[in-house]
Amino acid sequence: MKNLKIVNKKKFLKSILIVCLIVIGIIFFSAKASLSHNEISNIKYDTITVIQGDTLWEISRNQQENNPYYANKDVRDIIKNIRKVNELKTADLKVGQTLKIPTI
Repeated sequence: MKNLKIVNKKKFLKSILIVCLIVIGIIFFSAKASLSHNEISNIKYDTITVIQGDTLWEISRNQQENNPYYANKDVRDIIKNIRKVNELKTADLKVGQTLKIPTI
């Protein structure tokens, strides 16, 4: 077997650091994804129907105040969650549209 010699120590250390960061990132995101999956499987949903003048911001503020699932969460995070649960591409709502709202 040949003896290997590190020619450029800085490049070698940078490469090792990058590999370590990638491994840590993969572990972190896979753990977060499995946690999110477990949280979603235990959630119950209420359904609300959009009426004239409703906005996602107002609905989210109402949920923040009255729904324990969203207690102490930022309104913007609630909006993102409601959009994700309902697969909304935009925050535009239509009168008569039904939304699933996570609850405890």
